[in-house]
Amino acid sequence: MAEVRSIGIANRGEVAVRIIHACKEMGVESVLLHSEPDQKTRAYRMADRAVCIGPAASAESYLNIEANINAALGAGVDAIHPGFGFLSENADFAKAVTDSRMTFIGPTPESINLFGDKISAKNLVEKAGGPTIPGYQGEDQTDETLLKKIEEIGLPCMVKAAAGGGGRGLKVVTDMADAAEAIQAAKREGLSSFGSDRVFVEKYLGDSKHIEIQIFGDASGRVYALGERECSVQRRHQKMIEEALAPTLSQDTRNAMYKAACDIGKAAKYLGAGTVEFLYQDGEFYFLEMNTRLQVEHPVTEFVAGVDLVKAQIKTAMGEALNWPQEVVFHGHSIECRLYAEDAYASGIPSTGEVAGVQFPYGPGRRFDYGFEAGDEVTGFYDSMIAKVIVWDETRARAIKKMRQTLQETVVFGVKTNIPYLMKILEHPEFVDGSMTTRFIDKNFSEGVEAPGLSQSEKSAVERLYRMVGVESSAVKSGAASPWTHDWRGQ
Repeated sequence: MAEVRSIGIANRGEVAVRIIHACKEMGVESVLLHSEPDQKTRAYRMADRAVCIGPAASAESYLNIEANINAALGAGVDAIHPGFGFLSENADFAKAVTDSRMTFIGPTPESINLFGDKISAKNLVEKAGGPTIPGYQGEDQTDETLLKKIEEIGLPCMVKAAAGGGGRGLKVVTDMADAAEAIQAAKREGLSSFGSDRVFVEKYLGDSKHIEIQIFGDASGRVYALGERECSVQRRHQKMIEEALAPTLSQDTRNAMYKAACDIGKAAKYLGAGTVEFLYQDGEFYFLEMNTRLQVEHPVTEFVAGVDLVKAQIKTAMGEALNWPQEVVFHGHSIECRLYAEDAYASGIPSTGEVAGVQFPYGPGRRFDYGFEAGDEVTGFYDSMIAKVIVWDETRARAIKKMRQTLQETVVFGVKTNIPYLMKILEHPEFVDGSMTTRFIDKNFSEGVEAPGLSQSEKSAVERLYRMVGVESSAVKSGAASPWTHDWRGQ
């Protein structure tokens, strides 16, 4: 059994804060491994100790294996938690941690390698009897073979980098005339982003639901299914709103997904938190990929399953069995909205600068995971997600209502946020009835959302104001003097 008294956190933002909270509750020292600009963040102030690993550029700090290892060794930590993103699914990093006689809080390097390559992952799933999307993942990577396979599978088809993720290295082919260029583009992006130009071809399910199963392999060898999450609300393959449980699945389908996910975990001898992702369309589900880390959306699972996934990760790294019931009982419904620093009325352009103030409306069934407070600076160096707003209630309808109220009462000054965008999604009929698919955003919000107009009383008040300062009424009516251009209402 590995003794863990001090944990190095190789990450930043709200996930670093989340890990620090778990460390405090378990009486474990937290050591934040941070970049230079992240001294002005909540995680920096909360950690027991902090060690700078490099400048702002991720390649020189959060993605620099040597810098993280040296900082952790210098701080004398027993283990490293990678959070999500950055090096969390890097097998070389996991191996470097264990080679340095520290404990990696996550799966083995072998599991990360296995599932990091989409082809080897698909092969394992097929051997485990799991459902896979019709496709080709062979060794012959010539354009001639790949083009032939696309024709055999049928359009629409997807060409995807074998080592890809997050939508990078993924090209959809709807016309054979574009197939050759799609293959080359996927190979280029795969080589640039992941160091491999190997690709595979799959049938493209263009109107499917994205359903993922949270699994956990504990130190005793047991693999648990901790429920599913509905993650179909995505923009450019990035999730925006997640919920647990999925509202439209039958219990039979749900049970079949749980079994398939656990079988995959057992076949891989998986250890720790992992997520098996499926596409669900026309009553059938297919394996998409396996994420070998904690997910951004893990709080909704924690709410409905009554577990603490981060503490479970730490206990597993220490060799402790979890002794959860094999069949977890789920309660109520939970929804998570990702809060981004961006302009909701300008197609999501990132908003950077100092956070002048933050106010979260705490209350029963409300949780806020955030990494920035008043005086902190949102920079353009990293992902623009600044917080997660999570709610729980007894039914989905009540959870949606609670989320809308919570977002309305959330206040962020200094940077713009996507709260108006999220509010529009939450009130859309397809979201309300749970029928949305991964095409939801493209179908309904491809142009983002429009800035709201002024009510008649507001227009009258603005006209009086501008007359006082010599602006013509026609300018107000035309919008040239609209207060919306001056952010007078903030968020």
